[in-house]
Amino acid sequence: MSIRHTQQVQPVREAKDWNPWSWRSREATQQPTYPDAAALDAATRELGGLPPLVTSWEIIELKRQLAEAQEGKRFLLQGGDCAENFDECDSNLISNRLKVLLQMSLVLVHGLRMPVVRVGRFAGQYAKPRSSDTEVRDGVELPSYRGDIINSPDFTAEGRIPDPQRMIKAHARSAMTMNFTRALIDGGFADVHHLEYWNLGWVGHSPLADDYQRMVQSVGDAVQFMETLSGGPVGNLNRVDFHTSHEALLLPYEAAQTRQVPRQWGWFNLATHFPWIGMRTAALDGAHVEYMRGLRNPIAVKIGPSVTPDQLLRLIDALNPGDEPGHLTLIHRMGAGKIAQALPPLLDAVRREGRRVLWVCDPMHGNTENSASGYKTRRFENIRQEIEHAFDMHRASGTRLGGIHLELTGEDVTECTGGARELTDADLQRAYRSTVDPRLNYEQSLEAAMCIVRKSTQLRTSKA
Repeated sequence: MSIRHTQQVQPVREAKDWNPWSWRSREATQQPTYPDAAALDAATRELGGLPPLVTSWEIIELKRQLAEAQEGKRFLLQGGDCAENFDECDSNLISNRLKVLLQMSLVLVHGLRMPVVRVGRFAGQYAKPRSSDTEVRDGVELPSYRGDIINSPDFTAEGRIPDPQRMIKAHARSAMTMNFTRALIDGGFADVHHLEYWNLGWVGHSPLADDYQRMVQSVGDAVQFMETLSGGPVGNLNRVDFHTSHEALLLPYEAAQTRQVPRQWGWFNLATHFPWIGMRTAALDGAHVEYMRGLRNPIAVKIGPSVTPDQLLRLIDALNPGDEPGHLTLIHRMGAGKIAQALPPLLDAVRREGRRVLWVCDPMHGNTENSASGYKTRRFENIRQEIEHAFDMHRASGTRLGGIHLELTGEDVTECTGGARELTDADLQRAYRSTVDPRLNYEQSLEAAMCIVRKSTQLRTSKA
């Protein structure tokens, strides 16, 4: 038995020798080189004075829900764009993204028989890591596009210069996205009495439409039955909790919005509820780990197949030394061909040491490939296989898969092959809109949710 199970967990306190800018003493990878230091300083000062995008009590509530997910009482659904664009801060795009996440959560609640923690990968997902600092086209070499928060996707010398004022614009776009999302939810957009509001018009001919409509009818009948028995409305069925997340990649942007608040101890990143560290920036002695170790927000870190058990345990100790429930989520992204070999040693090490973490599967990033037609894509079959393997690996190790992390959109894109409509490489050119990574479209997202339910039901039935 782990020592951590036999000792009482100590009260969580502020990180020692830490402040929102202490990361500057560490190596900061994946950061742009701003040509004007004074302009960068002015932008971060302006950011520090702008109203926060989220509140400390929303952050603490999310941490409570994630702690319940660790105990198997909830399931985390985290999804959204690979990278948001400024020109896609559009009401239709936002509402369609919210619809698909709500529909997926309905599938999961219905099938898993437990509450779902809904976290959008948006309202701040404007930065993206790159494998190279430069990009070459037709013999011309320019700085890589690192997301709208840093530079422009236009392949011009002027457009690729990092501009700190883009951080101010990212804050404004995030605020508009958050405001509209909150307004939709508070206005009854998520009311389970009116599930028909969640339908996306273009999916009328989806092969999954009939299955989904039967599920909607089942939920509607259940709500009507409960309210008939009680003689009135049951609970708060006209709204849901919804939180946001993004990769905390651009450290000046994150640090500028990290603050102390009245009647709370510690520091909160008030730009998002749930920041995470990507695999490329998870070095134990790096700037991103140094920044994240001081936050009271729930945090996450992406774990790839090259991580060793010892590295992972040291990373957990750095990010969650107090072993606080709900604080740390580990998002494994191995790839369908590597998960069976790479994941079990990590699960076994964390279980042996008794660390409190929430395990989540990202079946997207380990399965990226280039199609014969030259498009970056992902095969739905590989995504499905990684989800199913993840459930199997956790069961064999005596751990629990508590969530899913997906790159998706509510639009009729053709970026990932396979799925219900059996999209092929030839279909990619029809509606490939992503500027960075391929996303699941509505049908594929819904099919992923159904895959989770089928696998979970299978394991539950076999255990019984």
